Amino acid sequence: MVALDEGLRVSMINSAAEGLFEVSRRMALGVPLAEAVPHFAPHELRLKRSLDGSTGFIERETKLSRAGGNSVTVDLTVTPFVVGKRPGLLMEMLPVERHLRISRDELLQSQFGASRELIRGLAHEIKNPLGGIRGAAQLLEREFPDSQHREYTRVIIREADRLQNLVNRMLGPNRAPLKALLNIHEVLEHVRRLVQAEASPEVAVLRDYDPSIPEISVDREQIIQAVLNVLRNALQAVGTQGTITLRTRTRRQLTISGVRHKLAVQIDIEDSGPGVPPDMAEKIFYPMVTTRADGTGLGLPLSQYLVHSHGGIIEYRSRPGCTVFSIYLPIEVS
Repeated sequence: MVALDEGLRVSMINSAAEGLFEVSRRMALGVPLAEAVPHFAPHELRLKRSLDGSTGFIERETKLSRAGGNSVTVDLTVTPFVVGKRPGLLMEMLPVERHLRISRDELLQSQFGASRELIRGLAHEIKNPLGGIRGAAQLLEREFPDSQHREYTRVIIREADRLQNLVNRMLGPNRAPLKALLNIHEVLEHVRRLVQAEASPEVAVLRDYDPSIPEISVDREQIIQAVLNVLRNALQAVGTQGTITLRTRTRRQLTISGVRHKLAVQIDIEDSGPGVPPDMAEKIFYPMVTTRADGTGLGLPLSQYLVHSHGGIIEYRSRPGCTVFSIYLPIEVS
């Protein structure tokens, strides 16, 4: 992290940034950014516009380099702030190893596409035999109406219906989103009340909303389902005691799946649970993948599908004691 004052001079630099750019805090403080951290010299004009217009931005996989030094690739978030009456910028940089993995959006897109093809193939192979099994059980029930045989046929019909419902949930909704303008906080409050009713008294569901977020065009029921699935996962992660935080922020100039959006809403669902196991990190959005004995592994894939259908994406970061799932949804600016 690097903070800049109204003259684009370094007012704060943390140890991680010192190590990343091989600079000294003592030598950088009070010095113009382009001199203190030469990697940012080509970006000085963009930062000046951001400061003058009080508009932040996010750049994915930004390559920063300096003459005679190594280049670094980072996800860069620039946020304006005001202290007293003096404006400034806060720059947050997350290093990205370009040569070790494809971009996060492309990775999630490939996971999503593979999952959908797998689900469709499975559904086709399962649904027709299920219908035949259920029909045969109904015929047997009519043929042998006595209570002893009815008990067996009822079990067959009930289990066939359960599997049919499971397949339908895997496929997700079979309609396009019916979008309408709404306040995203009304949706979040509805979901929060549902989950709070299910939660232990020792689980706190906190709110940190940005009231300036404009109305967003989404399918209310589909977004409720997407958020509810993620929030219930957070509730299961904390168990009977812990904290869950719902947070909203706006993001400017955000690129999602290769499309740049002037404005987007970021919905964070943060929990204090044990975190995502390392062996699950790369496949958490795959269907039928779960860490719970009674789980179906369909909640996150379905949420990702619903958010994708709105032009958005779900990402996450996790460590023991803090897991954050972030839902990004474009805001249509007229």
